[in-house]
Amino acid sequence: MSFHPSRREWLKGSTALVGAAALSTISRKPSWAGPADPFVELDATAQATLVRAKKVSPLDLVEAAINRIERLEPTLNAIITDDFDRARSKARSETPTTGAFAGVPYLIKDLIDYPGLPHLSGSRMMTGNMSTFLSPYVQQTDKTGLIVLGKSTTPEFGFIPTTEPVFDAPTRNPWDTNHSAGGSSGGAAVAVASGMVPFAHASDGGGSIRIPASCCGLFGLKPSRGRQVKSRPYDRTPDLSVEHCLSRSVRDSALLLSLTEHKGPTAPLVPTGHISTPSPVRRTIAWSPRELEASNIHSDVKAAIENTAQLCQGLGHTLVEADLPFSRNTFNQHFKTVWSAGAAGLVKRFKDSVGKWPDETVLEPFTLEFARRFQALPENALPDALAFLATIETHAQNFFGQIDFYLSPVLSAPAPLIGHLAPTVPFETLWERMLAYADHTPWQNVAGTPAMSVPLSQSQQGLPIGSQFTAALGKEAMLFELAYELENASPWANRWASLSANSI
Repeated sequence: MSFHPSRREWLKGSTALVGAAALSTISRKPSWAGPADPFVELDATAQATLVRAKKVSPLDLVEAAINRIERLEPTLNAIITDDFDRARSKARSETPTTGAFAGVPYLIKDLIDYPGLPHLSGSRMMTGNMSTFLSPYVQQTDKTGLIVLGKSTTPEFGFIPTTEPVFDAPTRNPWDTNHSAGGSSGGAAVAVASGMVPFAHASDGGGSIRIPASCCGLFGLKPSRGRQVKSRPYDRTPDLSVEHCLSRSVRDSALLLSLTEHKGPTAPLVPTGHISTPSPVRRTIAWSPRELEASNIHSDVKAAIENTAQLCQGLGHTLVEADLPFSRNTFNQHFKTVWSAGAAGLVKRFKDSVGKWPDETVLEPFTLEFARRFQALPENALPDALAFLATIETHAQNFFGQIDFYLSPVLSAPAPLIGHLAPTVPFETLWERMLAYADHTPWQNVAGTPAMSVPLSQSQQGLPIGSQFTAALGKEAMLFELAYELENASPWANRWASLSANSI
């Protein structure tokens, strides 16, 4: 295992490191590793099939993935901690026969514990924190036979929609390394989009699966609230975050969800099961052309959503015009209050533990100012915000009583340049930029509804643009069925980033 506390310094020596890595692996690197790697374009399902058929070993897959990481990581910065030695040991020792993904390389996002690895959450505040807790969710992914190669990068505590933590180098978009990879599952998205691993763990508390999926040209589904067992041994109010993955194929996402969803007697939702095909049922899809006329909507995003609507209509679905049944401005105001309460909680946690208030050597400027602004609010601000947000679930339930899906942008623009959303940007400027860019994804977390980003479009610059579909609580099956149909109608599997393992 190795941890990279200062990736800026590491990047300075990237050429030497790549050379050293190549020399150190000559004796163990299979003859097919490198540009001719036959696994790089295979999704997780296909790789697992090879293992079950004994055509390759788990170690073959692990070594190939490590080789890809060693070539790409110095430029892309998608992994904060590697666990290569343990991965090799696991690959050698296991005789995978039962797990659906047995032998497939995987990454865990660094906002969740994984025993034996640091848990840093993109923050200097967490320096030295080692995980011992195995969450129920990770227990489920481990049972599938996945082999963890390390932990992927994330912004500080997942607060902002780009992965540019102050204590590390930025995570760069493989489609154009001058651009953001999104957040907070930015490292996971880059690792998958560049071909380091076939899919990777991700989480979503306000768009953190769907945003990087859109930025990096991946499929990303946010499950319903209650779909999976709790990831942490405590509850938070409101309960916004869910776990799943970022993938290149729909089938990887659908199979993993079926293996990790809550099926016990206390499960609040009827299990989705393994959805493996499209449905012949034609659906009603609402969308809001008027929303696409807003000043913050980039012309390429407008065109992408219009083209997606036309695609769905051409497939026989019914398109109807509808606006969301609540005020977006009011929602944003109250969501900001609840989100900032999380920052204030971190500040208090540090004060209670250390005996002094944190400064910018501990937490980033955005996090500190976010906390300060929450502390300056009147006492009734949080209760009022929670009361308003509690109504969103009812609004969503009524809304989806009339339709099957709501089509909207994931983001208002393609991935911005690195630095545009950095946590060092003055707070008011950064907040306005985030609000203009990423206000299409938080309401689903509050409502608890599932939503997905589908990689159907690209900007004129060649940057990916996702189309977002939201469904009623518990309707992941319908989303997967539609996703399969869209994947067949407008395939994206052969669309690769300019900096990827099959291009260098």
